Amino acid sequence: MSATPVTSARPERVRSDYSELSRQIRDAGLMDRRPGWYLATIGTTVGVYAAGWAAFVVIGESWWQLVTAVFLGIATTQVAFLGHDAGHKQVFRTRRASYLMGLVHGNLLVGLSYGWWVDKHNRHHAHPNHEELDPDVSPDGPFLFIKGQIEKRSGLSRFLTRYQAWFFFPMLTLEGLALHAASIRALMDGTVSQRWREGTLLAVNLVAFVTVPFLVLTPLQAVAFIAVHQAVFGFYMGCSFAPNHKGMPPLTDEEEADYLRRQVLTSRNIRGGVVTDFALGGLNYQVEHHLFPSMPRPNLRHAQPLVAAFCAAKGVRYVETSAADSYGQVLKHLDDVGTPAAH
Repeated sequence: MSATPVTSARPERVRSDYSELSRQIRDAGLMDRRPGWYLATIGTTVGVYAAGWAAFVVIGESWWQLVTAVFLGIATTQVAFLGHDAGHKQVFRTRRASYLMGLVHGNLLVGLSYGWWVDKHNRHHAHPNHEELDPDVSPDGPFLFIKGQIEKRSGLSRFLTRYQAWFFFPMLTLEGLALHAASIRALMDGTVSQRWREGTLLAVNLVAFVTVPFLVLTPLQAVAFIAVHQAVFGFYMGCSFAPNHKGMPPLTDEEEADYLRRQVLTSRNIRGGVVTDFALGGLNYQVEHHLFPSMPRPNLRHAQPLVAAFCAAKGVRYVETSAADSYGQVLKHLDDVGTPAAH
């Protein structure tokens, strides 16, 4: 007879933990929209992106355009961060406005399918680092993040996985191309519902991005420009997302069932000031972002001390470290995962 109150008390306490934190956050006004901040940020980011392409045309045929490629690779990633915010309804409350912003920043300007990304990213947010439910740790990718998965690989694939920590940063330069390819596959396999709308915008981006360099530069310069741009974009994107969850310990069934602990225990914050906030697009506040995905980006830094204090009071492990240490942890985890079990 005593089993019933014991099993029901745990879920009730779990719900009250997140509800209590959520009330604190809302009472502090941290879920309120920041239209002025986003208006300025969108205008500045898109303006810089457009200025980069204008400079590309003005400079013309020159190997100095590789510097332009680096600049535009960084600007493209910043545009992608805004698409990320739109996907979480951080900018607009309505789904339609968020969708339109996502199409422009994702499909048209970056060349990524907004519909595919939202589907994939929402599944990641629901169960971060879950071997079966989080697509970001799927064993189908080039890297393995779950211990024991290497036993299912053989030949060259197993060899590359064994040394995946060494290949990690070099292979991030291909991440941009992988994202473009995944977007196209999603259009073809029906993952994206608005196929013609998204496909048209992706086609405009692809044609413009491939055609314009060949119209302005020599063929060799054009190939080099596209390669450098995509390498910088992929590397920047990978470095922005990689330190957030990779290498965090697996959860118990009880922790997985608890929304607050599921999000906090699998996430890692990156310390830093306004420069880090800008460079990582607010993703350095990964704990707060996962707890409150629709919280506007500029409010995350104000939520951080409240969440950290709440977790300390509840005895929930809250991880925050430097960027360098986070990458070190990721590489160590990749090396551990790549080590076959002793038989």
